[in-house]
Amino acid sequence: MANWVFHSLSRGIRTTRWPTDPETAAGVTPGRPRAGVGSAELAARCPTEALFPHDNGVGVDFGHCVHCQRCRHGDEALAWEQDFTWTSKPEQGREALPARFSRSIHVRYIDAGACGGCMGEIRLIDAPAYNMHRVGIFITATPRDADVLLVGGPVTEAMREPLRKAYEAMPEPKRVVAMGVCAINGGVFGTSFASAGGVAAEIPVDLVIPGCPPPPLAIIHALLAVTGRTEPAELVENP
Repeated sequence: MANWVFHSLSRGIRTTRWPTDPETAAGVTPGRPRAGVGSAELAARCPTEALFPHDNGVGVDFGHCVHCQRCRHGDEALAWEQDFTWTSKPEQGREALPARFSRSIHVRYIDAGACGGCMGEIRLIDAPAYNMHRVGIFITATPRDADVLLVGGPVTEAMREPLRKAYEAMPEPKRVVAMGVCAINGGVFGTSFASAGGVAAEIPVDLVIPGCPPPPLAIIHALLAVTGRTEPAELVENP
């Protein structure tokens, strides 16, 4: 377009507001199972033990769900919900950042041994469809300027010390968000000589984002929750 500058200036900045209704566009979220009617056989179908029998139904521990979808099909299939408000608060999690951070935070992401899936979703939160800047979220290159440490991966042996040093370098007040099931409890990697089994084994964790990997809107929801602008959900759901 020859007059693209004029066209852009006349049109102005166009972006979407933070969604207040369920977002159903294709690819926005893989969805996740919800607790419901089911048998012990259905729970046993889950390879990560995210499903468990409860009374006359099946509960869901989202901290272990990797979206394999084995519970989505068959006679006893659980209902799946296409939401993205996945953020949860562990018992030891601190309160939200003070009110002065409510409109602007700086985030440092650390890949502590993830498979690459979480990194791919992180790269999308600044894409036009999500635009993290519209809600005051900015990425910083150094933990010394970070308000929030966003960590993905089960924390490999090689990343234990770098992770601790990054946390120690952050100014107070500071918060930590563990992104994905690997960062919550080790995920499919578990705990071993090469894996700490989650971020909380090394540094304090204030919020967690279930998922494998969590989609961009779930990540943004967590970063808003760390400032108190949104509310966390429950990590375990019973029927």
